[in-house]
Amino acid sequence: MSISVCDTFSRFISGLDLADLVVNADLLQLSCDAIEDLHAETNPHQQLSSTLSVRHKLVQQSNCTIIAFATSPLCTKDHILKGGDLVSSSTLKEQKFPLFDFLRSNGNPSFSILRVAINLFKDYFQELSQLKDQIHDSTTEELLVNSRLIVTGHSLGGTIASLFTLWLLDNIKKTAGRNQLPFCITFGSPLIGDQGLQRAISEHSQWNSCFLHVAAFKDLSPRIFITSQPDPQYKPFGTYFFCSELGCNCVDDPEVVSRLLKSTITPVSAEEMGIDDYSGTVKHLKSGLIMKDNSQLGQPVTPSLRPGMILQLKAIGFEITDQQQNNSINDLISELERHENQMAQQMKAIDLNEKLNMVKIRMAYLEWYKKDCKAKGVGYYDSYKNLSFKRDREVTKHKKVLSDYWKKLVEDFERKPQKEGAFMRETWLFAGTNYRRMVEPLDIAQYYKQTGKRDYLTHGRSRHYILLEQWQKEQTEKLAGPLNDKKKQSVAGILTEDSCFWMKVEEALISCKLLRDETSSTSEKQSAREFLNTFEQYVMDQINNYAVSPEIFLEKSSFTKWWKDFQEIIETSHNSPLTDFMKKGRDLEYKRGQF
Repeated sequence: MSISVCDTFSRFISGLDLADLVVNADLLQLSCDAIEDLHAETNPHQQLSSTLSVRHKLVQQSNCTIIAFATSPLCTKDHILKGGDLVSSSTLKEQKFPLFDFLRSNGNPSFSILRVAINLFKDYFQELSQLKDQIHDSTTEELLVNSRLIVTGHSLGGTIASLFTLWLLDNIKKTAGRNQLPFCITFGSPLIGDQGLQRAISEHSQWNSCFLHVAAFKDLSPRIFITSQPDPQYKPFGTYFFCSELGCNCVDDPEVVSRLLKSTITPVSAEEMGIDDYSGTVKHLKSGLIMKDNSQLGQPVTPSLRPGMILQLKAIGFEITDQQQNNSINDLISELERHENQMAQQMKAIDLNEKLNMVKIRMAYLEWYKKDCKAKGVGYYDSYKNLSFKRDREVTKHKKVLSDYWKKLVEDFERKPQKEGAFMRETWLFAGTNYRRMVEPLDIAQYYKQTGKRDYLTHGRSRHYILLEQWQKEQTEKLAGPLNDKKKQSVAGILTEDSCFWMKVEEALISCKLLRDETSSTSEKQSAREFLNTFEQYVMDQINNYAVSPEIFLEKSSFTKWWKDFQEIIETSHNSPLTDFMKKGRDLEYKRGQF
């Protein structure tokens, strides 16, 4: 089924639903309050100073922890424009301040940051480091707060909030869930970087959804570099919350954000809006949303693209009537419509359902490969690891196509702000789980084929596997129930549920080798014994839950090799549920679902 205009419109209008959620979550008002309190505490002498400085305040709320940033004196457009040029990542390195070098990659080797923002960050770095140590444990890489961390700021304070959040994101444990990451909310913040910075943040898809930039309809600051330059180099990232007293809307497409920033203001209507102005707008929105007064949210959706564009523009402050639309608004609507149609055509060209059919065909090939290997007495894991036959090498091509597809799909799902628990439609998650269980063992085989490789989880595992597993576990917890007879009866044809099972087998083989090796240190041998004890229990748990494919018991499998090695090094008195299972040959009962 192709992507239609209606499908495009449903994606476009979802920003209104997200805006509704944002307002009703109270985070905007709590952030405004924290910034206003910080301004109220500012020393009057600081406000008279000609030199910009940064202040912060940490506020503990019942449902969140807020860090607010503000500048003294209060920032004006002159402060922003005076330091409005860009500083490249290479210049920052030359200045011995490569703090954000983690944003560079082979595909994105450079980026630039707003000079006034990075200079403030550098000048205030000692205080920022102390603040970071207060809320972040560098040893465990976890945040030291018991509730969701909100980092916020207004105008240039918002740029410091964004940079501080990026710094935190790089230091937080890579496996942290979405709710464990900081959430940055800026108000009237100028754009802080070029396309390189935008691309760097977009490459970390989970990071991109950690930023919400609130831009009032008439506020000059978020637009100052878009309107003051004929060919603006500054680019947005994250999600933008456009608002006025008429309504609000969220937009996360950077091209649409740039177009709206440029088109929603004129020199006549430009204002420098303070945090109290934003607070008033947020309160008005909250009241309007609750009372359904003047809100564009909840109106019937017309199944065409142009009415959707009009509804979006109305929601952020454009006064548009069906009878009278001026030329500039018509041009804007037409441009947005062209952009959305272009996106729709791109989506149509790589239609997801057609792609899913392609995935099914390649998965079917791997299923055939798995069965063919089993018929020859060796599991597909070990066959691929050995790469002895042409069919093994053929698998590599199918594996690459499948992995490229799922990496992109997982990235797309993760990038979009999502309601809690709504990670994937069940059909996609089911397909993703099958893919992970089928293909990740092949990646593990490829990893351990390299001499001296250890610890696949830390050094070799792709992030998309981690997320697919995490989402599948969350879904399974909702549907968890007792082991049923159907699972036992179908065990002969299952895929091993833990896609990292073979990684544990490889580590167990290495542990046996360490115990036999006379050159191994005492600590190495102790660690190897501890791992093997844990591994025995792990395997038995998998067997008891009918969670492993009977292929692991094939004569030429790596698991059988481990079992033979293990028997040679264990004491004759050693006894465990797994040794009892293996010595009594109960794997035959397991294959029949009768264990």
